[in-house]
Amino acid sequence: MKAAIPFPDISPEIFSISIFGMEFALRWYALAYIVGIVIGWRLVVATVRRPHLWPGGEAPMDARAVEDLLTWVILGVILGGRLGFVLFYQPGYYLAHPAEILKVWQGGMAFHGGLLGVVVACILFSWRRGIPWLSVADVLCMATPAGLLLGRIANFINAELWGRPTDLPWGVIFPGPRAQDCPGVEGACARHPSQLYEAGLEGLVLGAVLLWLVWARGALKRPGLATGVFFAGYGLSRFVVEFVREADPQFITAGNPMGYVVQAGDWGLSMGQLLSLPMVVLGAGFVLWARRARA
Repeated sequence: MKAAIPFPDISPEIFSISIFGMEFALRWYALAYIVGIVIGWRLVVATVRRPHLWPGGEAPMDARAVEDLLTWVILGVILGGRLGFVLFYQPGYYLAHPAEILKVWQGGMAFHGGLLGVVVACILFSWRRGIPWLSVADVLCMATPAGLLLGRIANFINAELWGRPTDLPWGVIFPGPRAQDCPGVEGACARHPSQLYEAGLEGLVLGAVLLWLVWARGALKRPGLATGVFFAGYGLSRFVVEFVREADPQFITAGNPMGYVVQAGDWGLSMGQLLSLPMVVLGAGFVLWARRARA
């Protein structure tokens, strides 16, 4: 085996306490959700307090309305993320075990489902408040990459959603029998740390681009521009990383070891890529529409 990085000894649980004989634990993944939502909320509040960033020099909502929006977003993330995982990744299992759908504490959230949930929440919130939904979508898209960054780091700490085997020097030896089940590899199997690739692209790079567009280039004055950049940027990032990310086990078979959901010979698309392509197309459409619209 060539040089590789041992998996760091970090527990998925930050701490746990026992109350009346029951164990309660705070996990890094839960903390990532909490901190990501708080950072996003404060970014949105800071943006609505700066009227010069918005069309006509007036923000579409105040800081108090942002708190109401936060409730809608949290519901959209949880409900959409869970239903997306159920429908996109394991529909057969959950059709046979419907009671398992409610057990969100056991894991199983899909970003694309969560995104759809937030879109619905954004539209409903805007309709009730009588404000332009695209402006709300723009500021939410600006605030989202912080949560993506933290969530992907938590995926790495949980030793989940790792990449395909690699002999590159930054390959990581993830623990567990599934991670070490690498046909043809002798000794410990190193894999791409695809979670960190996504953290860098979806979190750091996309987040920096959106903050620059909104705060330095006046992107909010062209409704739909930040939304389009987010959709296209996330879609492209996820599409690229999927080339080195291990497919979900339910898609992997003896005749389809790469886990493609659309396959033509030796070439194919993973579920993540299939779901990301519409995001790229939709994002490009939003960008073109926003650039042609009057500021």
